[in-house]
Amino acid sequence: MSMFGFLQALFKKDEEDGNMYVIAGLGNPEKKYFETRHNVGFAVIDALSDKYNIGLTETKFKAAYGKGRIGNEKVILVKPLTYMNLSGEAIAPICNYFKIDTRENLIVISDDVELDVGKLRVRPKGSAGGHNGLKNIIALLGHDEFTRVRVGVGKKPKEWDMIDWVLGHFEKEDLPRIRDGIESAGEAVVEIMENGVDSAMNRFNGKK
Repeated sequence: MSMFGFLQALFKKDEEDGNMYVIAGLGNPEKKYFETRHNVGFAVIDALSDKYNIGLTETKFKAAYGKGRIGNEKVILVKPLTYMNLSGEAIAPICNYFKIDTRENLIVISDDVELDVGKLRVRPKGSAGGHNGLKNIIALLGHDEFTRVRVGVGKKPKEWDMIDWVLGHFEKEDLPRIRDGIESAGEAVVEIMENGVDSAMNRFNGKK
């Protein structure tokens, strides 16, 4: 291949990469955090990975990620390996490398302690709302105009410390609702890509 052909192919690849969606679920990477309230973002990514056969086989940019397709859209599923409070240290470099327009093609999935278990809140932008993972992403991207899907994990009881609450496991009676919420969050991601964030908000916000 000539140098011109090589550069043309490289440019085309970069152009294609920019049309992808980055779908990032937030959580903590150690096994002891598996299925905790704070890790529902990871759980949604795992569900999408299984449903669409997209293995998270790459480990770069302080993240586990995999590329594939959901419907007609090219996607990168991402699980930061930085721990929750430094999530942006994985997401910002991945978006930069693949030339992602983070205002249009980044979807972040996280837990929300202000929502009942299993309820969703889809937003096109906004503050971190006290969520340290979102706060770090906003700081490193330099803006808060990325789409987020927040999954309710239930409000903290008065006698609980917040850290203990989010790092704790769901009560047995809450498991069916959070499983439904995880499934609905995956559907919301697909709706965002296919029909836009407004359509996803109308369909999923506040519903179980």
